[in-house]
Parts: sequence; structure tokens; C-alpha cells
Amino acid sequence: MTLSGATLRVGVDVGGTNTDAVLLDLSPSPARGAVVASSKAPTTLDVTLGIQNAIAAVLKGEALDSVQGLSIGTTHFVNALIERDINRLERVAVIRLCGPFSHGTPPFCGFPRELRGILEGPSFLLSGGLQIDGREISPVKPQEIYDACEVIRAQGIRAIAIVSVYAPIDFTLGQEELVRELIMERLPDVDITLSKTVAHIGILERENASILNAALLRFARRTVNGFKLAAKTLGLRCPVFITSNDGTLLSCSQAAVLPIRTFSSGPTNSMRGAAFLANLESGGAKKEAALVVDIGGTTTEVGMLLPNGFPRQAAAHHLLCGVRLNFSMPQVTSIGLGGGSHVRQEGGKTTVGPTSVGYRILSEGLAFGGSTLTATDVVVASGRAPSVGNANKVAHVDASLVEAAEARMKAMLEITLDAMKTSAQELPVYLVGGGAILAPDSLAGISRVVRFKNFDVANAVGAAIAQVSGVVDSVENISDSPIAVVQKRVEALAVSRAIAAGANPDKVVIIESEAIPIAYTAGKCRFYVKAAGEWSGVSDETEEDTIAEDSPSPTTSSPASAITSPTPSTSEIDPVITAADLLEYKPAVKAGVWSLSELDLEFIAEGCYFLGCGGGGSPHHIFLELRQMHRNGDRLTVVDLASLADDAQVGWGGHLGSPEVCAERMDGEEYAEATTALLQYMGISKLAALCALEIGGGNGMVNMIAGATSKHNIPVLDADFMGRAYPTGWQTTPNVYDYSGRGENMLPGAISSGDGNIMIMTKAKTDRDIDAALRAACVEMGSQVGHACRPLSAEFCRKAAVANTVSLAWRIGRSVALATKQHNLAQVGNVIVDALGGSKTGRILFSGKITDVSRQVYKGHTIGCITIAATASENQTDDGSLSQRFTGTLSIPFKNENLYAEHDLQDGSKPEIIATVPDLIAVIDGQSGNALGTPDYKYGLRVVVIGVTAAPQWTDTERGIELGSLAAFGFPEIPYVPLGEYVKPRSVIEEFGV
Repeated sequence: MTLSGATLRVGVDVGGTNTDAVLLDLSPSPARGAVVASSKAPTTLDVTLGIQNAIAAVLKGEALDSVQGLSIGTTHFVNALIERDINRLERVAVIRLCGPFSHGTPPFCGFPRELRGILEGPSFLLSGGLQIDGREISPVKPQEIYDACEVIRAQGIRAIAIVSVYAPIDFTLGQEELVRELIMERLPDVDITLSKTVAHIGILERENASILNAALLRFARRTVNGFKLAAKTLGLRCPVFITSNDGTLLSCSQAAVLPIRTFSSGPTNSMRGAAFLANLESGGAKKEAALVVDIGGTTTEVGMLLPNGFPRQAAAHHLLCGVRLNFSMPQVTSIGLGGGSHVRQEGGKTTVGPTSVGYRILSEGLAFGGSTLTATDVVVASGRAPSVGNANKVAHVDASLVEAAEARMKAMLEITLDAMKTSAQELPVYLVGGGAILAPDSLAGISRVVRFKNFDVANAVGAAIAQVSGVVDSVENISDSPIAVVQKRVEALAVSRAIAAGANPDKVVIIESEAIPIAYTAGKCRFYVKAAGEWSGVSDETEEDTIAEDSPSPTTSSPASAITSPTPSTSEIDPVITAADLLEYKPAVKAGVWSLSELDLEFIAEGCYFLGCGGGGSPHHIFLELRQMHRNGDRLTVVDLASLADDAQVGWGGHLGSPEVCAERMDGEEYAEATTALLQYMGISKLAALCALEIGGGNGMVNMIAGATSKHNIPVLDADFMGRAYPTGWQTTPNVYDYSGRGENMLPGAISSGDGNIMIMTKAKTDRDIDAALRAACVEMGSQVGHACRPLSAEFCRKAAVANTVSLAWRIGRSVALATKQHNLAQVGNVIVDALGGSKTGRILFSGKITDVSRQVYKGHTIGCITIAATASENQTDDGSLSQRFTGTLSIPFKNENLYAEHDLQDGSKPEIIATVPDLIAVIDGQSGNALGTPDYKYGLRVVVIGVTAAPQWTDTERGIELGSLAAFGFPEIPYVPLGEYVKPRSVIEEFGV
């Protein structure tokens, strides 16, 4: 519908504490100004009544027909999850269309036990799914769906998530849609979520998001109808919208089926509102990049506004309620600085926060008659807030303490703001939130500090001005057209989707566009594009529209299901691991055999990604599969090389192909099948152990699956054949010690697709031909295969294998976990270096923020370069002390893995290459300590770069240098200069086996 002559918009933000509302006049030259009225009132238990009161307060005396639209931002849906409210959540059945793949990582396997106990219904891993090139893994089998429906009916489940491998690129077969139709034939009253409507590529994260969405659908209908009822009761005839995570609008019907899209609308609305208020103040001047600082009672949240007026988005993966997700959310950094933050002075050091009196400041703060010195009291005592509290009650506070506390607050803000910036350019700061008085009038690196009129209701303003978007996330063929041409075509599709959703065709712009080439594929590239534009004022929804529901009322709680799981017992809740627990923990080693625990697996996974040096793919899904096997009773063991007889046969290998594939089509039995086929071909009945092809990335843990008691039932060696990750199969240490040049230590070898194709290669002219031939076959087999190499004797492995690398991965992961639990992430780089063996073998090469990322695919490999710029905040820790200083920029070219690091002081001197392969160059997230792969590199990330000296298998022989140095990557002019001295990692078995 459209309302002629309507010019007004109402924005409402329903928070946990307050419900804010604004009335905006969005006509070209509003006589009363753009912000006509605002209101802030406590949020009521009856949500409908609270919204009615807030809207009524800003509509006094207004003609209701002049209101064009009502937009509401709410935390209700995410709060239902945070609070684990079984009255608002449904148990969910999951139908995953995956064929023979992904069975080791079933639905819910990454959920915290407590939430899993509330939400988990039956899961079905059925025929279906696509390969990365769009071909079917297998067709959907209707009888499988009907059989699943009978189980779902018998268990009384009312919510279903349908998840198909590569569903986001399924534009023609429509497998998820087909399954929905089949289910509706048998279960017409269930709620269904299709994963392709919820999130992007990355099946586990998309599936998790789909489960959370499905669990909320019945509650979402009740809530949304409550919002519509509030508008109708007031006499409003305009459409009602809900704001989404990315600052755009959802119709009520959209929000009712996709409540998950509202989860982070609060911070997004604050930033969008700040951008609008800034535009008002500047008289409609050109939009600019800015930092938004939202200061509350306990914390300060800082986000980055892009010139298009939208927030910068967070990295691809994030956690919510302990669940890993991948849908769009704004990047926000929080620090413990708020109006109620405690101020203390001990031993000559002044601290502010992170503890706070919070909402009790009116009774506990000094300026309000209390006895606690808070950040607000400091500002009042300084004379910067004359209208707040009673200045006489803080007159006794020592002037030096006031000065020190103000300096500390200023430093906290400056460090955080600088960390959010992506260049040295000065940017403005927009202040919002009730605690904005804490911020000084000037900050280092900031062009100006701005406090807007109506700053305290910026979130409601952001809701009122939310736009309409269109999104495309797809894998496209780039073999016949340049990437730029295909990208333009995808952008046009995103624009058309935004217009179809109600955006003004004249006001739609591209706000996000990314092309991510996919390694080891034949001309494939992933594109992610988002377009957005102002709402045209036209909507298909009217005030009479209601959303069918089966619950009594929008404000009355009702049981989620007759068989909803009760709150889990203590034994079903994941234990909270403390720093003390980590320090006391000892791996289980008996008689030279290390039996891996869940905690060991977690440490090893983190360490493997670090040792991947940017490549190898994330081990996360391998970790989840191993953890699930451990919980099911499997024993996973590791032994030292010394424990094997000289003639014992050691199998080795892993996955070959694109790491991006396993983000969607997670592993099946392809590696086990390749190993079995090879052993049968060679007449070998039993192996003594398995060894990783490479410790870096997912391949560092794949053999643990194959060696488990339910599989081959053999141990894994505490070693590997790279000591890192390399992009090609001939860059292995067994090949270093094969002087024939024909790869005789690798052949015969077998590859398996996991869905029926197995190939054995017996002979090659050169070692390079092995890799070329197998990768060509790999592309035809779905771009990822299991690869088993010729078994080797333990005697040869003692010479060729890099020893104790599983132990090294464990130590790296443990060090990151300890730094996190001990709140020492500011020093995480040094903590990791200590775990590596100290400064003799490793060191921090650089720290700063990624300011440039380039990628392309060349001959099947992702090649590119990142540039990292040092900033002032990288030289200062959160407690104000100085850490290692860096200046200039560091460039790291990569070919799947990081190749070398080039330091440019930017003082006119010649850039210096400070590290090269075969030494390890790892990039970690400076704010979490977690390793980053080259697909994770993102503009603006704060990172630490660590260099590690390579194992002697690469550096002590001419052939090792030939295969592992930059000469092998096409840079023969750059010689290898060792970073330090190799320190053999200490064996976990040796340390804890006493």
C-alpha cells in the first residue's frame, strides 16, 4: 500500500531497559526539522503496551494519515536464545541434503550442550546436495523425505530446518524448495526454514543459523503480531517494518519467517542513526567515514561507519550464544568504560572499569549521594558536566586523581578508536549514548568529536531511516569472462532484488561487493554483493494483515511443545574452563601412547591453523568430527616415531583440492576409501601408524579420523611431512629425500572422490606431473578428494618426517587459550613465540592493521598479497604500557600460503625482506589470538605476524632449499636467509609420560 502525502516515519527501538521512539519528517525541507519528536521510557513486560506508549508519546497532535511507515528495532528474538527460554523456543528437526558427505559432523555438533539439550530434535542426512560447480551430488529421494516426516510427526516436532550442500548457488534445481514441498504434503502445519534464505556459503554456520531461526518461528509470529496490534490500536494505517542486522528493513511477514536477521539490529541502528544525525548537522554534506562511539553505563561500543552510511561488517564467522554463525553483523568493539565504571587508584596506578555500578549509578555514584567513585563522578568533578548530579558531593575528590582518571579514559578511547581505523587518516567521532559526557572534546587521530542533538535516541533514528536491500552470494563461472564483468552482472542482480523488495530505483547503490577466487577449481569465483536504497513508500502489507499463529496472545507465554526438553542437568552443560584449569591440565599419556581428549583436540586444531601459514584450510570441521567421535567412545591416539620398529609401515596423506570446498561439502569417507584402495592394490594388510601429509590446516588432523578405533584402529605419529603447509604435493619432505625427481616416495598413490570415483596413479615422469595430474582429476571429482600416498618405513620416516609437530600444534593452541583466559591477548604474540621454543627460533615480525588485500586464481592456486600498516595502538597495551614498536608497512605475498614478508619503513629507504619460505610466516588475529588463513584476510583486521624457523629437512640440503624456498615459487632472485635457529619441539609424550 502507499499513503498519498505521507511524509512522516516513526522509529522505535525496544531494548532490554528502555523503549525509545522518534518521529522523523523525511520531506525535502521539513519546516519543523527532521526530528519532530522523541521519547524514552522504560521497556514494559507487555511489549505491545510499551510500544504503544512510546509511539503515542511522539505522535501527539499529529495526523495519523501522514505517517508513512513504522520501523521497529528489537532484541526480543536474540534475548530468547540468550535467556534459554524454553517457552519461546521450539525443538528443531534438521534435514541435511548431503549424499555421502558431512556425516561425521552431524547437525548440532557445534552447539553448547545446554542449548543443544533445549533445541535438538531428530536429524536426517539424506541424498541431495550440489558440488561446487553446480552439479548434483545426488538427487533428492522423495521416499527418504516421507520417512523422515513420519519420525518428525511421531516426536511431535513443529519446526524443521532444511539444509542442502551449496544451497546458496542452487538457482535451477531448487533442492531445498523441493524438500519443503514434499514435507508440506505430509506435515502441513510445521514451520520450515530453508538455509539458503538465512545465511551464506559455509554449511555448518548456515545450518546453525537455520536451526536458531526455525526454533524462533512461532514466537516470532506472536511478537510481530504484537507489533502490528500496537500500530493498529493507535489507529495507524501505515506498514510496519522490523529492522535487520545490516540496517535495512524487513516487512512483518519477512521478520516472522527470518527472525534471525534482527539479532544485531541494535548496534546497527545506533550507527545508522548517528550517520543520519551527522548528515543533518552538516546540512546534507557529502557523507564521510566516521567512528561511532556508543557509551552506556557499563561499556563503550565502537563501530566504523563507512562513507555509504552503513556499518563495517564483522569477519565471516562469529559466535552467538556459543554457536558459530556466518550471517552479516556489524563489527563492534566493546571496552569496559561506561558512566558507572569504578575508578580506583592503587600503587600509583589509576584504573577505570571494567567493573561498574551500571544502572545503580543514581544511588551509588558520589555525585548522586552514593559512596562509589565512578567515571561520571570524575567528569562532574572536572566541571565538564555541570548539569549532571551535584558537584558539591565530588568536591573532595583529589584533583590529581581526577586528572589521572580523565587521562586514562582518554587513553582507553584513543587505543580503541585507533584499532578500529584502517589508516592513519584522521576521522571524526560521532558520540551517542547517555555516557557521551565521558569523552573529551579532542582525541588523538580524530579530526573532531561530535555530540549531536538527539544523540540519546540515535538507535530509534536508525530504525526510522532503515533502507531496503538485495543480496547475492553465489559461485560464478569466470573462465569465459573477466572477473570485473561477472561482478558487474552480479551487482545488477543485487540491485534488481533491492528494487523488487521495495527500494526506490533511483536511490539504490551497491554498499558491499567482493570477489573471492576459489583455488583448485576450473574458473570459479565466489561473489558477495549487497545493494540498498531508500524505501519507496510502497508496501504489499496493510494494517489488516496479520500472520497466522496458533498461540493465545502476543503477550502470554505458552509451552513451546508438548515434548520440549527440560533444562539440562549440570552434567549436560559445558564446563567453564578457567586459566587455573589449563595450567593444571595434563594430557593422558600411558606407556608411550597419548590418548587425545576434547581439550587436546581443541588445542591441536588452533595450532594446526597457525602452522598452515595462511593455507591448508580451517581445521574447525575436522575438530568437530573428532570431538563427536570422542564423545561417541572412539579412542584417538598419538605415538612417537621412536616407538615403531624400523620396518613398520606408515601410511600418509590427506585431502587434496580446494579448502573452500570443505566449508560446504564437508568430508565423507574419501580419505579412508583412498587409503583402503591403495593398501589393497599394494597387498598391505595392516599399517602400523598414520602420519599427516602436512601439519598445517585441516590435513594436520585428518589422519586422526582414519586412525580412530572405529576406523583403522591405529595411532597417528607425532610428526608430519612438511612441518607447515605448502600448496603442492611435491613440496613434501619424502620428496626432498627422493633424488630420482620422479616422486617415487609418493607413488603409487590413490585418490577418491567419496561418492564412487577412485583412481590409482602408479608412475610419473616427474614429481611435478603427479601433482598436475591428480589436481586435474580432482577438479572433475568435485574439487576435493582424499589422497593416500605410498606407505613408508618407520626407518625412513625418522629421517624424513618433521618430528613432534602434533605436540607443537598442541603447545600453540594451549598458549592462545591461556592468553585468552588470563586476559593477556595484548601479549599473545609473545606468548605464542614462547610456545614455539622462544626467540631463538621464532619472533614477532610485525603488528598492525590490514590496509589492502588482493586475490586472484592462477593455475588453480589463490595468489595475492596483503599490506599491514603499523599504528600507534599496536605499540600500546590496554593497560597503557608500551609493547614492541613497529613502523611503516609489511607486505606478505601468498600462494595459498604466505611466501615472504617485506618491511617498508616508508622513510625513503629500500624495503627489506625479513622472512621467506621455507621459514613459517603466520598471521594471527591480534584481538583473539586465533590464526588466520588467506581466505580470512579482511580489510581492517588488527593482526600480529609471527615468523618461525623451518625444520632442517628443508634447510640442510640443496634439494630441500630447491623445493621449499622462493625459487620454487618463481622468485629465484630472493635468497633464503634463515630467520633464526631451529628448535625441535618438545614431545608431549616425553613431557607428560613420566
